[in-house]
Amino acid sequence: MERVEIEKSAPQPVLVVGSVGYDDIETPFASDTRILGGSASYACLASSYFAPTRMVAVVGNDFDPKDRQRLSNHGIETAGLQTDESGPTFTWSGKYLEDFNQRETLDIQLNVFESFKPVLPDDQRDSRYVLLGNIHPALQSHVLDQLEAEDTFVAADTIDLWITTERPAFIELLKRIDFLVINDSEAELLTDESNIIKAGAALRALGPKQVVIKKGAHGAYFFYEGGLFALPAYPVTELRDPTGAGDTFLGAVMGYLAAVDRKDVPTLKQALLYGTAVASLTVEAFSCDQLESGGAAMIASRVVELREMISL
Repeated sequence: MERVEIEKSAPQPVLVVGSVGYDDIETPFASDTRILGGSASYACLASSYFAPTRMVAVVGNDFDPKDRQRLSNHGIETAGLQTDESGPTFTWSGKYLEDFNQRETLDIQLNVFESFKPVLPDDQRDSRYVLLGNIHPALQSHVLDQLEAEDTFVAADTIDLWITTERPAFIELLKRIDFLVINDSEAELLTDESNIIKAGAALRALGPKQVVIKKGAHGAYFFYEGGLFALPAYPVTELRDPTGAGDTFLGAVMGYLAAVDRKDVPTLKQALLYGTAVASLTVEAFSCDQLESGGAAMIASRVVELREMISL
């Protein structure tokens, strides 16, 4: 698998903890069943375009060996991908409405994911770039308790379910992370601020030094000490399935940071450009198909286009 050509120092590995599952998805134009999904799948594939990537997740006794091979073919280290023989893999079924901005969850079966407790392999506890996918906040904290590096950069994602049902645990987690990525509706739910600028400030006050609030097809806002950076979405013309776009975005951001081994604000802005470009691949096909096959050259080309869009 060819990596994106960027300035590199000593590329560091990215540790990704999240879900791997199978999705049944219906959109206004098409549908597909039992396709590879889960936050860790999307994030790891995106990160692997830039840096060595370690996956920690769980699958069941029905997980297709071909899907594990797909991950390995992208250079993803799967020593932390546990197989629980006691039951089937996590599954999610959803339907997108006409404008793709809203979706309905039709069914969800946690299966072996319900009892998942991530355990980091000994040789991965030194990870300095860590992505916590949208799993239970207590599990995200459990991962942090296992880390041994002193200068770890931790990014986290979440979903409205955890904000609603596990708010105290999530608030505690925010005190331990550096970089939060969240969408606009989740930001309002967490802060009670409908104004995105006020919401960004409120989120930073909860702990993370840097916050990104995603607005789907309208781009993203990056909040940091003393500044704000607004970034448009890549202009996709063939939208097919937005599932996993947020996980892809964050995975690519973390992969870029680990590749150059820097996390200052100018580098984060560059990483956001790459995250936006990679996420645009995901929405152009069902599952991880276009993300998996799009390639380094296409990502680099889209970054150039994005730079032209935002330059004066």
